[in-house]
Amino acid sequence: MKDGFLRVATVSPALRVADCRYNLKQILTEIAALPENTALAVFPELSLTGYTCGDLFYQPTLLQAAEQTLIQFMEQTETTDTVLAVGLPVADGAALYNCAAIVQRGKLLGLVPKMHIPSHGKWSEGRYFTPGNPLPRPIRFAGQDTLIGSELIFSCREMPDFRFGVEISGDLFVSTPPSAVLADAGATVIINLAASSESIGKAALRRQLVSTQSARLNGGYIVAGAGEGESSTDLVFSGHSIIAENGTILQESVPFTGGIVYTELDLARLTYDRRRVTTYTPGRPMQTVSFSYPLRELSLSRVFTTSPFVPQNAEARATRSEEILSIQTAGLVKRLKHTHAGTVVGLSGGLDSALALLVIARAYDRLGLSRSGIHAVTMPCFGTTGRTLQNARRLAQAIGATLHEIDISESVHQHLSDIGHDEELLDVTYENAQARERTQVLMDLANRFGALVIGTGDLSELALGWATYNGDHMSMYGVNASVPKTLVRCLVSYEAERIGGDTGDALTDILNTPVSPELLPPKDGVISQQTEQLVGPYDLHDFFLYYLVRYGFPPVKIYRLACAAFEEEFEPAEILKWLKTFIRRFFMQQFKRSCLPDGPRVGSVSFSPRGDWQMPSDAEAALWLEQLDHLS
Repeated sequence: MKDGFLRVATVSPALRVADCRYNLKQILTEIAALPENTALAVFPELSLTGYTCGDLFYQPTLLQAAEQTLIQFMEQTETTDTVLAVGLPVADGAALYNCAAIVQRGKLLGLVPKMHIPSHGKWSEGRYFTPGNPLPRPIRFAGQDTLIGSELIFSCREMPDFRFGVEISGDLFVSTPPSAVLADAGATVIINLAASSESIGKAALRRQLVSTQSARLNGGYIVAGAGEGESSTDLVFSGHSIIAENGTILQESVPFTGGIVYTELDLARLTYDRRRVTTYTPGRPMQTVSFSYPLRELSLSRVFTTSPFVPQNAEARATRSEEILSIQTAGLVKRLKHTHAGTVVGLSGGLDSALALLVIARAYDRLGLSRSGIHAVTMPCFGTTGRTLQNARRLAQAIGATLHEIDISESVHQHLSDIGHDEELLDVTYENAQARERTQVLMDLANRFGALVIGTGDLSELALGWATYNGDHMSMYGVNASVPKTLVRCLVSYEAERIGGDTGDALTDILNTPVSPELLPPKDGVISQQTEQLVGPYDLHDFFLYYLVRYGFPPVKIYRLACAAFEEEFEPAEILKWLKTFIRRFFMQQFKRSCLPDGPRVGSVSFSPRGDWQMPSDAEAALWLEQLDHLS
């Protein structure tokens, strides 16, 4: 429950058709096996009786046994804090409803009827069941007074973000599912008690529907599927169960295996997103049923990747890389068409400028222009090493750009002399004078050639403020502005493999070169100034960036997740050190982000001051840093 996490589970027990006593025993056995601190457990549709009872649903013997079994179920679970959802038929006068019973600590919190009853093809539920009514009303059932209706929200007193609604099986498959209304009314989680039969392609369709609906609702979606023990007279049930969060399937069972599937939903993340997305509008108030669940420390089974900006699957990485490069290229193509200008780009022999050049080359190809019209400029100075200079030359030649090699050492010497700076003092003035001289050269060459200076700086550098103000911070169009460093590496690697040849060889060596601004003299010809030794590892900073900006996580939560994700790479003390560095720099360097050049937005995190990120340049970091003080 800490940090907004909630452990949820689906259970598909082996049942017997119409054998309520046996089914109760199986369900209780599965409850006893639930992972510790499971707050919500969902069982399949009509799980107390079995879904495939047919005309037996008319029989008072079965209906009375189901009601009596629910009483026994509540008695057997009256000391269980977990909120439990089981399915059974509920007779009310002449009507028979296919219901979910929500139970906790021996109390029947509510009955939710299925709203959309299929009566076509293989389905004959309309033969037995009446569609439910949305509006809750009182009912006496299983010895308790409760409510029955689909528009019920079950809300946890101790954890306000834990609010769930219920739909049953095919309710999900209609054009306007009940879950849409429930989510608008504040439900962060939807549970679905299902009995969806298996056929060719059905598992993929189910997976797609659940993923899509969780994304549309910006919520958690849990499906518990009926499986072993259901009648196979005409249909087969696989017990396929799924837990999804905002479009991502977190866990699912292998069809035809059954049992327990569990994970943790991040309800704080879902609530943050709903507040952030202004198109998400709360709906009309709905009947709420409150319950208590004690807050507990929760160890996470959920795995968090160390590179949230980069897909883990090789095929997905390739697809994502091509998509991002296409977005960058399309943005630059539009700008070049509009301005009728050429391009000038500073080529350092490093990752960022390599990516910018690759994008420019794609844009020229799209426009049918000769790549020789690309003006790539390498400007060696005090910190330039032979390796990076050679890589800049190799890459420009392989791409087919026109390379300008301009040694700026004398210009910087003169400038430092003009301002009375002692060159023995290797300080920020010494470093930034080189960066600003490079930008001046690029800008003036752009004027000479009727071109635009294409920026190379990336999202991670903008987050840290690792750019010289009015130096490499400035350009006329920044193609990498919303690409974080870990993703830059991914894109360059993708292009190295895709293109191959001399270009691939040059890119491969660039990938193997330490990241450096090369503003301090090398030692024995080797780079002496490595960025990640100065401001911290980009793997960590991109992790911090993703969760702070994209999801608004508090620093203590980011620290907790980073310790779990990077357990084998960094000690907690080192993670804490660099997280504090990140937060300090992020707040201090906002002024650089407030005046950024145009550039294409490629992902969910961007710092464009024209819409994506608006923050005062003098905002204080104290509240964020205070959270980490007790961890020191």
